[in-house]
Amino acid sequence: MIAAADGWRMTPTGEDLRPRWRVMWRELTANPAQTADMTLLSALLAAYREPQRHYHTLQHLAECVAQFNALRPLAQRAAQVECALWFHDAIYDVHAHDNEQRSARWASQALVAAGVDADTVARIEALILATRHTALPAPGDQQLLVDIDLAILGADPARFAQYEAQVREEYAWVPDSVYRQKRAAILQQFLGRDRIYGTVAMQERLEDAARCNLVGSIKALQTVVG
Repeated sequence: MIAAADGWRMTPTGEDLRPRWRVMWRELTANPAQTADMTLLSALLAAYREPQRHYHTLQHLAECVAQFNALRPLAQRAAQVECALWFHDAIYDVHAHDNEQRSARWASQALVAAGVDADTVARIEALILATRHTALPAPGDQQLLVDIDLAILGADPARFAQYEAQVREEYAWVPDSVYRQKRAAILQQFLGRDRIYGTVAMQERLEDAARCNLVGSIKALQTVVG
């Protein structure tokens, strides 16, 4: 089952997520065909189960959905934010640099096929692209979506340690010295922001924990091993 927002270390199955998908898709689409709806869901769930994934899995998706359920009142267009969460890591190739663009393209194609209007499709595409984390998100739904994607940084120490190990597994092909340098630089970029989280709710709940986790991880990464 999908746990509460603070319930990390969940091990969801596709069946756990199906009811939430049905509600979101029906809110978003004008007249969704049931067969196409569930075929798309099956393809998405299969993507999140791909063997190269260790962090960007159903666990991450379920944690994002749980976070969103707790923060739903903050959303301006809730169904659009939730749809973007479902698709934001739909494509995940550890050797590629355009996963978000390809994920957004998949979402766009599916939404257009379901008869969703162009403005809604464009907003969902922009939401997905905001998870590249190359720039600060726009206030509002983009900010909320990015906060949810980054919620893992403020997880309890055990889940955060698991997350760091999962990311390392995804990049097992990278030499250790290179990985340590690049991973520390990525985490330092988040730590160097005035605020890691854009929404007041997430700042109050996770900002301090995230900074503590990041400091500890950067220190560990910068420690020379034997």
